[in-house]
Amino acid sequence: MAHHRRGDEDDRGPGAAYQAFVAMERLLDKLHILNYQDEVLAKHNMRHLTRHYFVSSPYLESNPGEQFYMFTIIAAWLINAAGRPFDERVEYGEPSATMSDILAELRAFGVRVDFPPSKLLSGSGEYVCFVLDRLAEEALKKRGFSFRSPKYAREDSEEPFAVEEDIELHVEEEVMEELDDDEEHALDLEALKLRSAHPEAKMSCVNTEILQSMVDAAEWYLEVERVLPQLKVTVKNDNKDWRIHVEQMHRHRDGISTSFKEAKGYLERLQEDIGKTLEKVRSREKYINNQLEHLIQEYRNAQAQLGQVKEQYRQASEGLTEKARILAEMDDELKRVKQETEERNSSVSDGAPLVNIKRCMATQKQEMVQLEKMIASQRLQMKKSNSLRDTHAPIMFVQTLDLL
Repeated sequence: MAHHRRGDEDDRGPGAAYQAFVAMERLLDKLHILNYQDEVLAKHNMRHLTRHYFVSSPYLESNPGEQFYMFTIIAAWLINAAGRPFDERVEYGEPSATMSDILAELRAFGVRVDFPPSKLLSGSGEYVCFVLDRLAEEALKKRGFSFRSPKYAREDSEEPFAVEEDIELHVEEEVMEELDDDEEHALDLEALKLRSAHPEAKMSCVNTEILQSMVDAAEWYLEVERVLPQLKVTVKNDNKDWRIHVEQMHRHRDGISTSFKEAKGYLERLQEDIGKTLEKVRSREKYINNQLEHLIQEYRNAQAQLGQVKEQYRQASEGLTEKARILAEMDDELKRVKQETEERNSSVSDGAPLVNIKRCMATQKQEMVQLEKMIASQRLQMKKSNSLRDTHAPIMFVQTLDLL
C-alpha cells in the first residue's frame, strides 16, 4: 500500500499548489468508473460534481457547507464499496467525530495519514482530494478494476525529405491570439507529407551514377537567396504550453544568477568598506580615550564630591525643614496669645457695658412706675366693687325670705 508523504511547500516545488487540480481530475475519473451517478447522486438527489469541485482556490467558487456534505456522503459510500461497513447517515453526527471515523477507516486500509481531522472540516482542499482518491482506489481494488498502461499502434516511420545543406530553415516564434488565425496560418503537414512522398518515389528510379550539376554556382546561390524568405515556416506557440513556462523559468533563473553575481560583488565591496570604516572608528575611539583618561578621572572624582555635597545638603535641608515647622507652630501660638490678650484689654477698657447697664436700669425704673400705677388702679377698682357688694347683700336676703 502506498503511503502519503507530505513535506513543506518549499520542499515540494512550485507545482505543488496545482497538485490538487490533478488529484481532483483523477478522482472524478475513478468516481465515473464506480458509477457514482446512479449509486450516490440519484440516491441523494445531488447534482454532478464539477471538474474541480473539491479544490480549494481563491479563483473558484466555494460553498463549505455543501462541499462538506458531499464529501461525507461520497466518503461513506466509498468505504462501503471498499468492503468495510460504515454508516452513510453521517450528516447527522458530530463533524469532528465523523472526520475522525473516516480517517480511522483510511488508516485501516494501510494508508498513512499525517494530518489532523480538522483539515477536512472545510470540505475542500488537498487533504479532501487525497482522502477521496485513496478511498476510490480501494473501492476499485475491491471490484477488481485496475489501470493498465495504454498500447499505441505502430506506424511505419518515413524518412524525411532530403534538402540541400545550404538551405536554412528559419522558425519564428509568435504568440497565438485567436483560433481563427491558427486555422488560417497553420502549416498543412499532410500536404507536406504528400509532397515529400513523391520525390522519394522519383529518387528510387534515378540512376545511382554520380550526378554533375550543369548550373552555375553563383546563379544557384542567387536563386537560393531569392527564395529563402519564402521558405520560412511559422510555428505559433501556445501560451498555455508548459515548455514556454519552463523556458521562462530557466530565463528568470539565469537572470537571477547574473544579478546575484553582480550584487554579491557590490555587497562584498560594501562589506569591506564598512569593515575598514569600523576599524578606523575603533582606533580613533581608543586614541580619544587614551588622551582624555585623566580628564575622565577628574570628572569622576568631581561627580563623587558632588554626590557627597548633595547628601550633606539633603541632611541639612531635612533639619532646616523641621526647625521651620517648629517655628511656624510657635508663631501660631504667639498669635493666639496676642489675640486673647487684646480681647481682654478691650473688654476691660471699654465703657459700653456700663452705658448699657444704666440704660437698662432706667428702663426698668420706668416699667416699675407703670406697674405701680396699674396696681393702684386695680386696688381702687377692687375696693369699689367690694363696697357695692356689701350694700346690696341685705336687700337680696330679705327678698329671699319673702319668697319662702
